[in-house]
Amino acid sequence: MKTPLTIGGVDILPGEQRQLELPVARLYTDTEVSMPVHIIRAKKDGPIIFVSAAVHGDELNGIEIIRRLIQSQVKLTRGTLILVPMVNVYGVLNQSRYMPDRRDLNRCFPGSQKGSLAGRVAYTFLNSIVAHCDYGIDLHTGAIHRSNLPQIRANLDDADTLSLAQAFGVPVLLNANVRDGSLRESAVNKGARVLLYEAGEALRFDELSIQTGVRGIKNVLSALGVIRKRTGRKKIEPFVANKSDWTRASASGFVCEYAKLGAYVEKGEVLADINSPLGELIQQVTSTRAGIIIGKQNIPLVLEGDAMFHIAYFGDSADEVIEHIEIMTDQIMPLSNSIQP
Repeated sequence: MKTPLTIGGVDILPGEQRQLELPVARLYTDTEVSMPVHIIRAKKDGPIIFVSAAVHGDELNGIEIIRRLIQSQVKLTRGTLILVPMVNVYGVLNQSRYMPDRRDLNRCFPGSQKGSLAGRVAYTFLNSIVAHCDYGIDLHTGAIHRSNLPQIRANLDDADTLSLAQAFGVPVLLNANVRDGSLRESAVNKGARVLLYEAGEALRFDELSIQTGVRGIKNVLSALGVIRKRTGRKKIEPFVANKSDWTRASASGFVCEYAKLGAYVEKGEVLADINSPLGELIQQVTSTRAGIIIGKQNIPLVLEGDAMFHIAYFGDSADEVIEHIEIMTDQIMPLSNSIQP
């Protein structure tokens, strides 16, 4: 007898592929809102993996990554793949990071059936989807007006998680502690190993980030043995950063930046000038340590204390990290004029 996987009251048998709508709270207009879910089950048993996007509703790259995965008709040799392109449907509707109750959904896990709206959505997603899973990949971007270099954040002290992070195929891995109330924290507590993919900017599609994400997810599925082994591309050996810091604006004004995303910077290097509206140089922003810029603010306006450049520290391996960033860009960017699943 085939064992069904039950999600939202729907049974999905081995060998089946189903799309369903997971009900969440209605809008003021009594319009039903549901979380879209796409499930692919192989005939053969194996690990169950979820891929989620738009936990923050303005982070759109992940939605496109999952769309392309579905369109590519991933063929599983074993196990189950659960794709959830919009966890925070309300945020996507409003082009907002947050839930309608102004809560950050990624600080509301594990949630509650009788709690706030954000808590109820968190509870539904965690118990209807994540609780079934052995592994997960949660897709994010930088916040509004901020871009992230494609990177994986995870508990790299766990050998199995580190192995999957290395398989993903980005040049930078950040050994990151879980945050209280995050999806990753609750998923780990449920027994799942989770990678967090950060790339691009909120409310924008970024082709490099999207194609890197699609390829990386397929690399992880291959490493887990749920799709056929992928061959033919030069493997990117990532480097682990155990520390990163934001360099903040030391004054308010208009920004003229010199350092770009993915660049290596030396300690004391000038990253940007902050000028007055009349052109007077107010302050220079300098790097406090040598490292790689893995995130940056895009808007050319800052207030004193604003986070401007996110720098990861690699020590002597920095030159090799730059080389791998260039390899990744060379592999993917020639494809950007021909968008394929």
